[in-house]
Amino acid sequence: MTKWLFSILFICCITAGCQKTTSDLEKVRAQGVIDDKIVADYILAHNLTGVAKKVTDTSGVYYIVVQPGQGNDLFTSSTQVTVGDTGKELTTGRIFTETNDFHPSYPLSEVMLGWRLGIPKIKRGGIVRLLIPSRYAYSIYPQEQYGLKANTILDFDIQLYDITN
Repeated sequence: MTKWLFSILFICCITAGCQKTTSDLEKVRAQGVIDDKIVADYILAHNLTGVAKKVTDTSGVYYIVVQPGQGNDLFTSSTQVTVGDTGKELTTGRIFTETNDFHPSYPLSEVMLGWRLGIPKIKRGGIVRLLIPSRYAYSIYPQEQYGLKANTILDFDIQLYDITN
């Protein structure tokens, strides 16, 4: 009886270890398909087709240059940017962050990937709107301090006040 019970327990342990699990990467990829459709539908519904451009062909980040700014500064990962921004949830329009008169500075390498891709599309004094799928923002990680759920698609208006290399 003990051998039989041990054999069943052993088989259960082995089959439990073989169960398919969904990795974080698989979750992000699956969410990417959903996000891309939501962003594309949003662009179409809000007549942004002619002005919203993809940052790169392979990214899902779209940018709209509201004001190009001036200068010929180069952007690197160590570039310090001073910005003012308003962040909204794309699907609801709810503002979750707004700098108002406070203009924080960040190394470009330390901001979310969507910002790293989009901010260089403008120059000093410029304004850019970024539509950022979750994989280029906070991804599968909720941001409770902002009231954001996992996989939230973001919509940022960013004014670039200063660039320091």
